[in-house]
Amino acid sequence: MNIKIAITIGDAGGVGPEIAVKAALSENIQEICLPVLVGPKQVIQRAIDEYAAGTNLVHFDDSSSQLDSIVYDDFGSLDLEAYPDSKSSAEAGLAAYKGVELATKAVIAEKYDAIVTAPISKESVNLAGISFQGHTEFVAELSGTDDFCMMQSDGPLRVNFVTCHIPITEISAAISKERVLKCIELLHDAAQADGVERPLIAIAGVNPHAGEGGYMGKEEIDTVIPAMEIAKEQGINLEGPFPADTLFIESIRSRFDGIVCMYHDQGHIPFKMLAFDRGVNSTLGLPIIRTSVDHGTAYDIAWQGNADTGSLLAAIKTAVNRARKKKSL
Repeated sequence: MNIKIAITIGDAGGVGPEIAVKAALSENIQEICLPVLVGPKQVIQRAIDEYAAGTNLVHFDDSSSQLDSIVYDDFGSLDLEAYPDSKSSAEAGLAAYKGVELATKAVIAEKYDAIVTAPISKESVNLAGISFQGHTEFVAELSGTDDFCMMQSDGPLRVNFVTCHIPITEISAAISKERVLKCIELLHDAAQADGVERPLIAIAGVNPHAGEGGYMGKEEIDTVIPAMEIAKEQGINLEGPFPADTLFIESIRSRFDGIVCMYHDQGHIPFKMLAFDRGVNSTLGLPIIRTSVDHGTAYDIAWQGNADTGSLLAAIKTAVNRARKKKSL
C-alpha cells in the first residue's frame, strides 16, 4: 500500500525546513510512506545543503520512490526570492500560507493521502495581509468543514479543545452547549478509531474549581453539564466537569481515554509539559487526514541544526496509520 504524505515545510525562517528534511530522510519514514515536502524549492535545497549535503532533490512528478532522495512539490507556483531571517516576515508568511493551501487541496483531490504540517507563524501570515487564526481553522475552511476541533495526542493521552485560537476575553461567549457536545462526540469517535471500544472521557470545567457550584462562574451549570447530559443519553461514557488544575495529575488522567478542555492554554500547557517532544496535533471532523507538530517555529534555534524531529516523526506516523485504515475501509 503506497501511502503518499504531503509535508508542508512551514515558515521558512523557522525550524520547519530543518525538521522536514531530516524526517523525510528517516529510514523509519521512508519504509512506511513516500514523504513529499511542500514548499519553495530553494528553501528545501538550502535545508538539504545544511543538514543532508549530497542528497538529491527530485520533483514529485519525476520521482519513483527514490530512496536516499528527497521528493518535493511546489505545484509550479511556490517561490521565495528574498530568504527571510529567523523572525516573522510577510514574505515567509505568504509562502507558508500558499503551501498549506495547495497541499490541502491536493489531499482533497486525492493526489496525496494526508497532509502533515510543520510550524507556521500566524504573525507572518497576518503581516502578509491575510487574516489567519491557524492551520486548524484554515484547513477546515478549505475542506468545507464547520464542525471540527483540535486534538493533541500522545498514545492514550488525547486532549481536544472547545475553543482554540481566540482571545481569552472571547472564550466564555464561544462556549455553547452545542459546541461542547460536538467536541465530546468528536473525541469519543477519535478514541474509538484508535481501537478503544468504550472510551471514558473527562470534561474540564471552564472556571477555577469547575465553578464551585456556581460561586466562581455559571458556565458549568448553564452550558457544560447540559451538554454532558445529552452525550450520556447518546451512550457516551464521561465524567466531570473537573477542576482543570488537577485533571492532568497522572493518577487522574490515566483513568481516561480523552480529555475535553475548554480553551487553548488549559490543555496545551499540561499536554506539552507531558509530551512536547512526541505530541501530535490533529484536526478532528475533517473529510481528510491532517496532523501536525505540537510546537511552533522556534525562531531562536532555527537554522542551527538543533531542532528536535520527534513531534514531526510522530505526526507523520500517525497520518500514515490513519491513511492505511482509511484505505482499508
